[in-house]
Amino acid sequence: MLHLITGGAGFLGSQLANALVDDGDEVIIVDNLSTGHIRNLERCLSSGRATFVYADVVVTAGQLETLLRKAANRKLSRIYHLASPASPEAYGRDPWGTLTVNSIGTMALIDLALEHKARFLFASTSEIYGDPLVHPQREDYFGNVDPIGPRSCYDEGKRFGEAATAAAARVRGLDARVVRFFNCYGPCMDVADGRLIPELIDAIRNERPMPIHGDGSQTRSMTFVDDALALLRIVMEHPMKQLLPVNIGSDDERTVEEIARALARVAGVEFRAKHLPAREGDPQRRRPDLSRAKSLGWSPSTPLDEGLRITYRWFTEERLAFA
Repeated sequence: MLHLITGGAGFLGSQLANALVDDGDEVIIVDNLSTGHIRNLERCLSSGRATFVYADVVVTAGQLETLLRKAANRKLSRIYHLASPASPEAYGRDPWGTLTVNSIGTMALIDLALEHKARFLFASTSEIYGDPLVHPQREDYFGNVDPIGPRSCYDEGKRFGEAATAAAARVRGLDARVVRFFNCYGPCMDVADGRLIPELIDAIRNERPMPIHGDGSQTRSMTFVDDALALLRIVMEHPMKQLLPVNIGSDDERTVEEIARALARVAGVEFRAKHLPAREGDPQRRRPDLSRAKSLGWSPSTPLDEGLRITYRWFTEERLAFA
């Protein structure tokens, strides 16, 4: 089976590529390396079953076809559209690129999927729920989003991508899937991307107080990458009769301060915090309703302390090779 992964050099995309290659499948990875790193792909590229294409997906379907024909002149079976800046710092630096990859890029990839008769999966986010007024967040909740706020390029870009995917499934016969990721973490994250876990680990490694935006009472439901990717692949392969978005996350809701304290405990250091101004538009509560995910036979299996231990070990040991 031949898979296309956009954003495949990023945190989630690279680990998905490795998993597919380990299973004996072939993968084409498309990434413009704006937030991804080619080093994340060393293992899958060395297998001979993965091909890297340096490109931006904000082009026409015909241009994408030309690029892919050079990599593998045969039909795609699956398209995972994961390309997009995903951290507040990354999409804050490039709001226009964030909007275009989730709109123009998504529409081009939908056209490509239809041409190849390939199954298409759009990677959305819990950010489409905004600062939720419903808790926990079910997939049928429409959200509480500020369309012109500082996070709107990401929130509304992903909402548009979902709308385009749904429209193509409804009127063009696209075999489509939509997933909504909640706060994933694990090895291969970029220490400088500004997300919670890398930011805390970077502070520990540099013997600085752990930065906490706001008073630390805001909650997150941290999802270890192995659990997230297991559900991602289940959703892709499940024979769904209609397009039903699926939350990918953990229902272990913790405050940001609790997460920071857990990481300090795992790292064997004293918990020291430095409180920073709260990020504008930062959601105060975040926990997915996992009923739909569990109906597919999945549930998260990695406890927070174990996932943090694995992640911290990667940042302090394996990542030294990239320093």
